[in-house]
Amino acid sequence: MLADIIRYTQLADYKVIEVFNQSARSMPQAEKLFSHVLNAQHIWMKRIIAQPEEYGTWQIHERRLFEKIHLKNFILICAVFKEADQQLNIHYTNSKGERFSNRVADIFFHMLNHSTYHRAQISSIFRAEGINPPETDYIMMKREGLI
Repeated sequence: MLADIIRYTQLADYKVIEVFNQSARSMPQAEKLFSHVLNAQHIWMKRIIAQPEEYGTWQIHERRLFEKIHLKNFILICAVFKEADQQLNIHYTNSKGERFSNRVADIFFHMLNHSTYHRAQISSIFRAEGINPPETDYIMMKREGLI
C-alpha cells in the first residue's frame, strides 16, 4: 500500500507543479507551502539514510526549480523505499534540535500524509486566485489506472 501512496504523491505533486508552470500569477503563499512540501520530502529521506540535508524546512524555491527538485526527491524516495527496512527504527534530530526515533514505515506515512495536507492548502489558494486546482484525489487516480 505504501508503494501506491508514494506513486499517488508523485503524481499529485506533479499536477500541482503543472498548475504553477501554467500560471504567470504570483502566489507567494502557495509557493512557500509547495517549497515546504518538497523540502520535507527531501529532509525525511535524508534522515532515514543519515545524510546531511540540503534544504531548510521552510526554504523557498523558485517555481522554475519545483519540477527538478520533485524529480530528485522521487528518485531518492523510491530508492530509499526499495532499500530501507520498513521496520527499522531510525534516530534523528528535528529542525528544533530535538531527538526522536521512529520506524521507517511511519516516517514514510507521515511524509506522504504531510504532502497531502499541504496540497489541500495550496488548492485552496489556487481557488482563491481563480485557478481551478488539479484533481488530486487518490481514488480518482486509482480508477484511471494511474496507480
